[in-house]
Amino acid sequence: MEVKINREIRNYTESMFFGLSMRQFVFSVLAILVAVGLYFLLKPHFGTETVSWMCILGAAPFAALGFITYHGMTAEQFLWAWLRSELLEPKELRFEASNLYYEALKDKLEGGKS
Repeated sequence: MEVKINREIRNYTESMFFGLSMRQFVFSVLAILVAVGLYFLLKPHFGTETVSWMCILGAAPFAALGFITYHGMTAEQFLWAWLRSELLEPKELRFEASNLYYEALKDKLEGGKS
């Protein structure tokens, strides 16, 4: 019998339903609900092929949110961090060059020129 263990223990996620974590399962169900809702909402107005593409495009962001991680953050943690850094608390970082060698020898260089 072999038990699989992740090399990095922090990457462990417990499987709840169909091999998915609870978070992935919830977002998958949400994606399915969005796709079904879009189908019934748009079916009277468009053809089958167009409606199927709209369902895919409408459900894809919700499905992706359950699986995306970036630098160890979930999608909503990343979106909140981006929102804070870009809109709520933006900082302007300025670079001011300094030449330590010139500063150390400034008096001698200016004294020799005069």
